Amino acid sequence: MLSEKFSHFLDKPLSPLAKSFPVNPNIITFIGMIITSSSGFVIPFNLFLGGILILAGGVFDLIDGIVARVNGRTTKFGALFDSTLDRIADGFIFLGIAWYFFNTNDDIALYLTILCMIASFLISYVRARAEGLGISCNVGIIERPERLIFLAFGCLTGLLFPILLVLTILSWATVIQRIFHARKQFNNLHQ
Repeated sequence: MLSEKFSHFLDKPLSPLAKSFPVNPNIITFIGMIITSSSGFVIPFNLFLGGILILAGGVFDLIDGIVARVNGRTTKFGALFDSTLDRIADGFIFLGIAWYFFNTNDDIALYLTILCMIASFLISYVRARAEGLGISCNVGIIERPERLIFLAFGCLTGLLFPILLVLTILSWATVIQRIFHARKQFNNLHQ
């Protein structure tokens, strides 16, 4: 929800900068994925630096869409590529967090990380599947931008467990919300 409102809000003020980027938006997407994914290898050893990498990668994830829209380079492939690389980066972030909690012998936090990762992937999957079946499913409490902000904040402050607990609850609530929204949409189609 934040991404759509915030990134389009930034289109106009960042247009001059975006127009000066002679780079294919998919390259920006790829660079962002590399930066964000690298956090997964840093988080187990340095939470703070891992949080910085999550934020830095998130900036690239915001910029790629702006560059594509401002320069008239939005494509269906670009949308697919962006979504795919987002899932890869998310996987590495959660891998790093799980590794961190494994190193600290915190089994509860480790299992919570896995639950949060599953919910995070399901948030995207339920929306994509519903849209593939012809209905809009752009609802929910939390999406990727909010998730990245939560995780970065948890890493930067050292409050990763309580942040992860809240994020897990909100993520599963979003999955459930999307499933019920999709069900309602399907029922409305058959009336």
